[in-house]
Amino acid sequence: MNPSKPREDSAGRIFRDRSEAGRAIAELLSHYRGRGDLIVLGLPRGGMPVAWEVAAALNAPLDALVVRKLGVPGDPEFAFGALSTGGRVVLADDVVRALRLTSEQVRAVAAAEETELARRETAYRGGRGRLDVAGRTVILVDDGLATGASMFAAIDAIRAQEPCRIVVAVPAAPESTCRELGAMVEEVVCATIPSPFRAVGASYWDFTQVSDEQVQTLMATPTVAAPRTTTDTAQTIRACAISTPGGSPPIDQFDDLIGMASIVLLGESTHGTHEFYSARAEMTKWLIEHKGFDAVAIEADWPDTARVNRYVHANGSDTTAEEALRGFQRFPAWMWRNTVVRDFVAWLREHNDRQIRNDDSTAGIYGLDLYSLHRSMTEVVAYLERTDRDAAHRAKARYSCFDHADPDNGQAYGYGAAFGAGRTCEDQVIAQLLDLQTSAITELCPGAEAADDLFDALRNAWSVRDAERYYRTMFADHTASWNLREEHMADTLDALRQHLPSGPSRTPRGRTPKIVVWAHNSHVGDARATEFGAEGQVTLGQLMRQRHPAHCRSIGFSTYGGSVTAAQEWGGAAVHEAVRPALPSSVETLLHDAGVGEFMMRMDTDSAAARVLGQPRLQRAIGVVYRPDTERHSHYFHTRPADQFDALVHLDRTTALQPLEPTSRWSADRTPETYPTGL
Repeated sequence: MNPSKPREDSAGRIFRDRSEAGRAIAELLSHYRGRGDLIVLGLPRGGMPVAWEVAAALNAPLDALVVRKLGVPGDPEFAFGALSTGGRVVLADDVVRALRLTSEQVRAVAAAEETELARRETAYRGGRGRLDVAGRTVILVDDGLATGASMFAAIDAIRAQEPCRIVVAVPAAPESTCRELGAMVEEVVCATIPSPFRAVGASYWDFTQVSDEQVQTLMATPTVAAPRTTTDTAQTIRACAISTPGGSPPIDQFDDLIGMASIVLLGESTHGTHEFYSARAEMTKWLIEHKGFDAVAIEADWPDTARVNRYVHANGSDTTAEEALRGFQRFPAWMWRNTVVRDFVAWLREHNDRQIRNDDSTAGIYGLDLYSLHRSMTEVVAYLERTDRDAAHRAKARYSCFDHADPDNGQAYGYGAAFGAGRTCEDQVIAQLLDLQTSAITELCPGAEAADDLFDALRNAWSVRDAERYYRTMFADHTASWNLREEHMADTLDALRQHLPSGPSRTPRGRTPKIVVWAHNSHVGDARATEFGAEGQVTLGQLMRQRHPAHCRSIGFSTYGGSVTAAQEWGGAAVHEAVRPALPSSVETLLHDAGVGEFMMRMDTDSAAARVLGQPRLQRAIGVVYRPDTERHSHYFHTRPADQFDALVHLDRTTALQPLEPTSRWSADRTPETYPTGL
């Protein structure tokens, strides 16, 4: 296992140090490279290492803009304003009024800080004068912002010198500060916006204080045509790239990567790309046939997937794979009702038929998600009506709590419960789950089929319990509701690992069941390697690494451009959309620029690939909704791919997933590959 994988204490720490943060910021500012009027100003001391990297990457001159925070008497870390070069003072009027600071107090603090500001100006410049910013494009850089008081003072000081354009660039800041700055300058680049924002240092692994001597050294080190010691990343990627036609890695590499793992998580960077689904299907077939994997667990609801599981085990009334998939009616149906999944389910049925003829173990397919609030209630009641009429009557009475809610809209229940417009059914769903669990404990040594039916009912009862909590929480706290969903998927996966040896698939007792997971990159990747870790978010991939560190492997997928099946709004029709080329500062563009096409990068060892992809970069994530007009805001976030996955498969151009029932809109939106030259 790669020793650089996220540590327990690294959640939210996206940048290793200020220099790395500067390189990440420089990529977001790459559109300024080559401008002759450009100048970069760093706010000492912490902002200077960041600013030097930005200036060197953009081949621009660097200068310091000394700003001093004005601290409240007796509590100097709490700022009521800031003082900048030239004696300009910016006050937070609301703070001054709230603390009832007198003009004498303000002047005394400003006078003391002006002395320190002058000392630093002299020390940093070493006799050099300030660079003239009049008529130039000025990029103001700091290592992060909290209240923004220092940056507001810097903007005020620079604006007085009549620059052509002011750009503010910081690695981390709260959303409110970024918005406020956006109204003051021409462009704001906040690389990450942690929520809740705790402190600037929380975004760094190394936030050691910068000394005056370090600032002096940086000021004396040229940034224009500065010699760079970094190696050619494209060349490094080409050297490490493992050819992966169609997304399926060479067997020897794939076998070595998986090793003895019993949990293999296969991702996707969109929910509607044909090649991602096809590659996962081929990898999974090999894992089932050659590594003895027992099940596929997918990012889908339990009862819908249970219908498919019955079909692949030759149970139930469905006669074809396409028929078995008809349970997937909830938006977005195309995620699982598509041609690739249909063909895989048909293959799995044929595989199981052969296994049964040879008296060997079969493989199942199971759902991990929790959106099936009402459908899971129906399944629990149906099970009890077959096994215990009195228990079924109790379940109906408890679940009748939801009768006031739309059975097709769990969000409507959650909204009413969260804001007092409807009843909360938390106690009832917990009571029902406990009742069913008690029955399971008293059911001694049931047969395989009975055990499977009971397990199915229990997982549906858990889905009801967790879905009720999820829908109730989603209107109050996004991070809490996200984590509820991830923990539900992780708990379902662990419950499945416990159950399989006693189910009809006949996993040999004494052997740990092996399961493949199909889910989005944002679920199978490790949250600790993304900026969302700063918000306290967890992921299925992170939880599996923490619970089963020696038995888990995760593989992510990426694409540079092509087409995708997605909706334009939640609940909308499936549309065949063109995917815009990835942003210049993204990991997708980094892999595209290597010019290899279809390849895999392994990061499970301390390799050159791991070092290149261990740097923070933007990563694209397209879910069931694609908004190309707001792509940077809607679909990109900072990650460390080498810490996020054990391997990353890149397919440079990909095509849209085909739904089983493509709408006229989806078909009409398809553009021939020869367009427009083929007309």
